[in-house]
Amino acid sequence: MAYFVISDIHGSAADLQTVLTKYQQGTYEGLLILGDFLSHGPRNPLPEGYGPLDCIELLTPFAHDIIAVAGNCDAHVDETNLPFALPQENLFFWQGRKVMLHHGHLYSSHPRLLAGDVFLSGHTHIPTALKDNGILYGNPGSISLPKGGYAKSYAVLDDAFTVYDFQDNVLKSIAV
Repeated sequence: MAYFVISDIHGSAADLQTVLTKYQQGTYEGLLILGDFLSHGPRNPLPEGYGPLDCIELLTPFAHDIIAVAGNCDAHVDETNLPFALPQENLFFWQGRKVMLHHGHLYSSHPRLLAGDVFLSGHTHIPTALKDNGILYGNPGSISLPKGGYAKSYAVLDDAFTVYDFQDNVLKSIAV
C-alpha cells in the first residue's frame, strides 16, 4: 500500500487543495505531512492562495488519514486548531521497516534507523530521494514555496519514493 507525502504547506490553501485532489484520486494508506502547516514563516514570502483558516478546513475531513509532524514554523496554537497531533517526530512500521517522519530542522537522520528503513523530512523545500548506508532519505519538497529551482511538489511512497511536480512529472525517484 502506498502513502501520499507532502510538506511545507505554509498556509497555502490553493496549493493544499491541489494536492488533496490528487490524494483523493489515488488509493493510499494515508497522508503523511512533514510540517509547516499554517504559517509562512518570517523568511518566506506569502504563498499564493494564503489562507491558514482555509487550510484547517481543508485538512479536517482527512484527519483520520493523516500522520504528521510539527515543523519549525508550527506553533502550539496551530496544533490546537488542527484535528490531529503534531509531535516532533513520528515512527511507524510499514512493510516490515521503520518509517521515521521528522520535519528536518532538528536533525537529518536518526540513530534508531537501520538499512532498509525510511527517513522522511521536509524543511529544505528541495526534493530528495537517495540512500545512504541502506537507509532511504526522502523529502517531497514544498507544495507552496519550492526552492533550488524546483517546482511545487509532492511524493508517493510505495515500492519507491517518487517526487512529482503538480503536472505529475517525476522529479526524483529511488526504489525502497
